[in-house]
Amino acid sequence: MQFDLKFFDLVQACTEMIMPTSGSNKDSIFPASDWDYKDQASVCKSRFGIEPRPLWVTTEFGGHDIERVLKRYGSNIIFFNGLRDPWSGGGVLKNISNSIVAIVAKEGAHHVDLMFKSSEDPEWLKDVRKQEIKIIAKWISQYYHDLAQLF
Repeated sequence: MQFDLKFFDLVQACTEMIMPTSGSNKDSIFPASDWDYKDQASVCKSRFGIEPRPLWVTTEFGGHDIERVLKRYGSNIIFFNGLRDPWSGGGVLKNISNSIVAIVAKEGAHHVDLMFKSSEDPEWLKDVRKQEIKIIAKWISQYYHDLAQLF
């Protein structure tokens, strides 16, 4: 079975991640646009039969104090943020605990660490991926060590 990820992204944009976006052509090369919640709600209702839940993301993920929430309920998460990515300002840019780790790369951008490797990858990206593998391997090793202690 093949999933249409674009479809799921659109549904998620109506249910969990209502993200108002608008712009001015004074600040960018793109045409001016205004975001209107009523228009978004109408699209969600007509396309998917869904009433948007604009506050769900804060309910699900803990609002504006993500550090407090993750300290309490999270573990084994790597947050990679490249500072060339405009989304990085809303990202996790420092370690929250020993198992909730932030890797920040000055040169990187959104999801670049998850792309297929290539012979053209810069050294900093290779290093980030090595770090991620080392961290994940440590978590897996710890899991099996803890499991062995049960028997």
